[in-house]
Amino acid sequence: MYINATGFYVPEARVDNQHFLELNGLTSEWIEQRTGIRTRAIAKPEENINTMSMEAIRNALPLLPYDITEVDLIISASYSPYDTVATAAHKAQFEFNIENAKALYLSSACSSFLNALEVVEGYFAMGKASKALILGADKNSAYWNETDPKAGHLWGDAAAAFFISKERITEKDPEIIEIYTQGLGYLPKAPEAVHLRPRDGGIMMPEGRDVFIQACTYMPKNVLFLLEKNGYTLNDLSYFIGHQANMRIMPNIAKQLNLPEEKFLHNIEELGNTGSVSSALVYAQNAHTFKKNDLIALTVFGGGYSTGACLIKC
Repeated sequence: MYINATGFYVPEARVDNQHFLELNGLTSEWIEQRTGIRTRAIAKPEENINTMSMEAIRNALPLLPYDITEVDLIISASYSPYDTVATAAHKAQFEFNIENAKALYLSSACSSFLNALEVVEGYFAMGKASKALILGADKNSAYWNETDPKAGHLWGDAAAAFFISKERITEKDPEIIEIYTQGLGYLPKAPEAVHLRPRDGGIMMPEGRDVFIQACTYMPKNVLFLLEKNGYTLNDLSYFIGHQANMRIMPNIAKQLNLPEEKFLHNIEELGNTGSVSSALVYAQNAHTFKKNDLIALTVFGGGYSTGACLIKC
């Protein structure tokens, strides 16, 4: 599979750490020390994952080497839907007149984007699609509880759009070498570690410590698995893009793998934890800087639990 174009949308508004002092008693210094977050991107009240996804598509269109109406599969990947019936996938089909596409919604916590990539791979393998559009987006601020001292200060909003083809369209198309995902719902604290219950407290992370430990375990483990399986070593890796859950995860993994921290791309310090779109968003924001033959790993860990990784060769 090949990446034909990427786009993203990040709301302009930022909420800094000082905002939370009166709400949950956490100082700006404490939040930054524990999470690495200084500000977070917050969507306007009238924005949602559907509107943000449309903006991400518009951002990608100038780079798309074919007409968007050629897309025959659209997947919205998110855990914070605005509408669970007319999803962002259906909205895109309407907005851009993509008549001959299947449209569906997929949710698997913070691994939703990588699971969507794997679903696209399946459709391509079955011969049921050849050009796909994945919309990754979360509006965490629609569900956050700002007074929650455990996780109320973590969340940000954003969207990304990835156009994927079965065959290479142009010589510049990065290749998705392999995708790997895994459900980890059998782990002891998995079902309750992170949850989003719209009418019962919103988005919460009561087991943040366990989430941190598991993320530091599975994100590097999955990258190593894919590198070895495909005949690469860590020395071949140009960039490591992890789920943007906590900045402290990055140096932890860097130490485990003995990788220089400059190989780790991130945006959490400015945008906060943007949820299931976070790793895809980092890739899209940096796509213009990648060079031919760069090898990039995307790796995620999310509530539920769920995990996954993929290798991309530019």
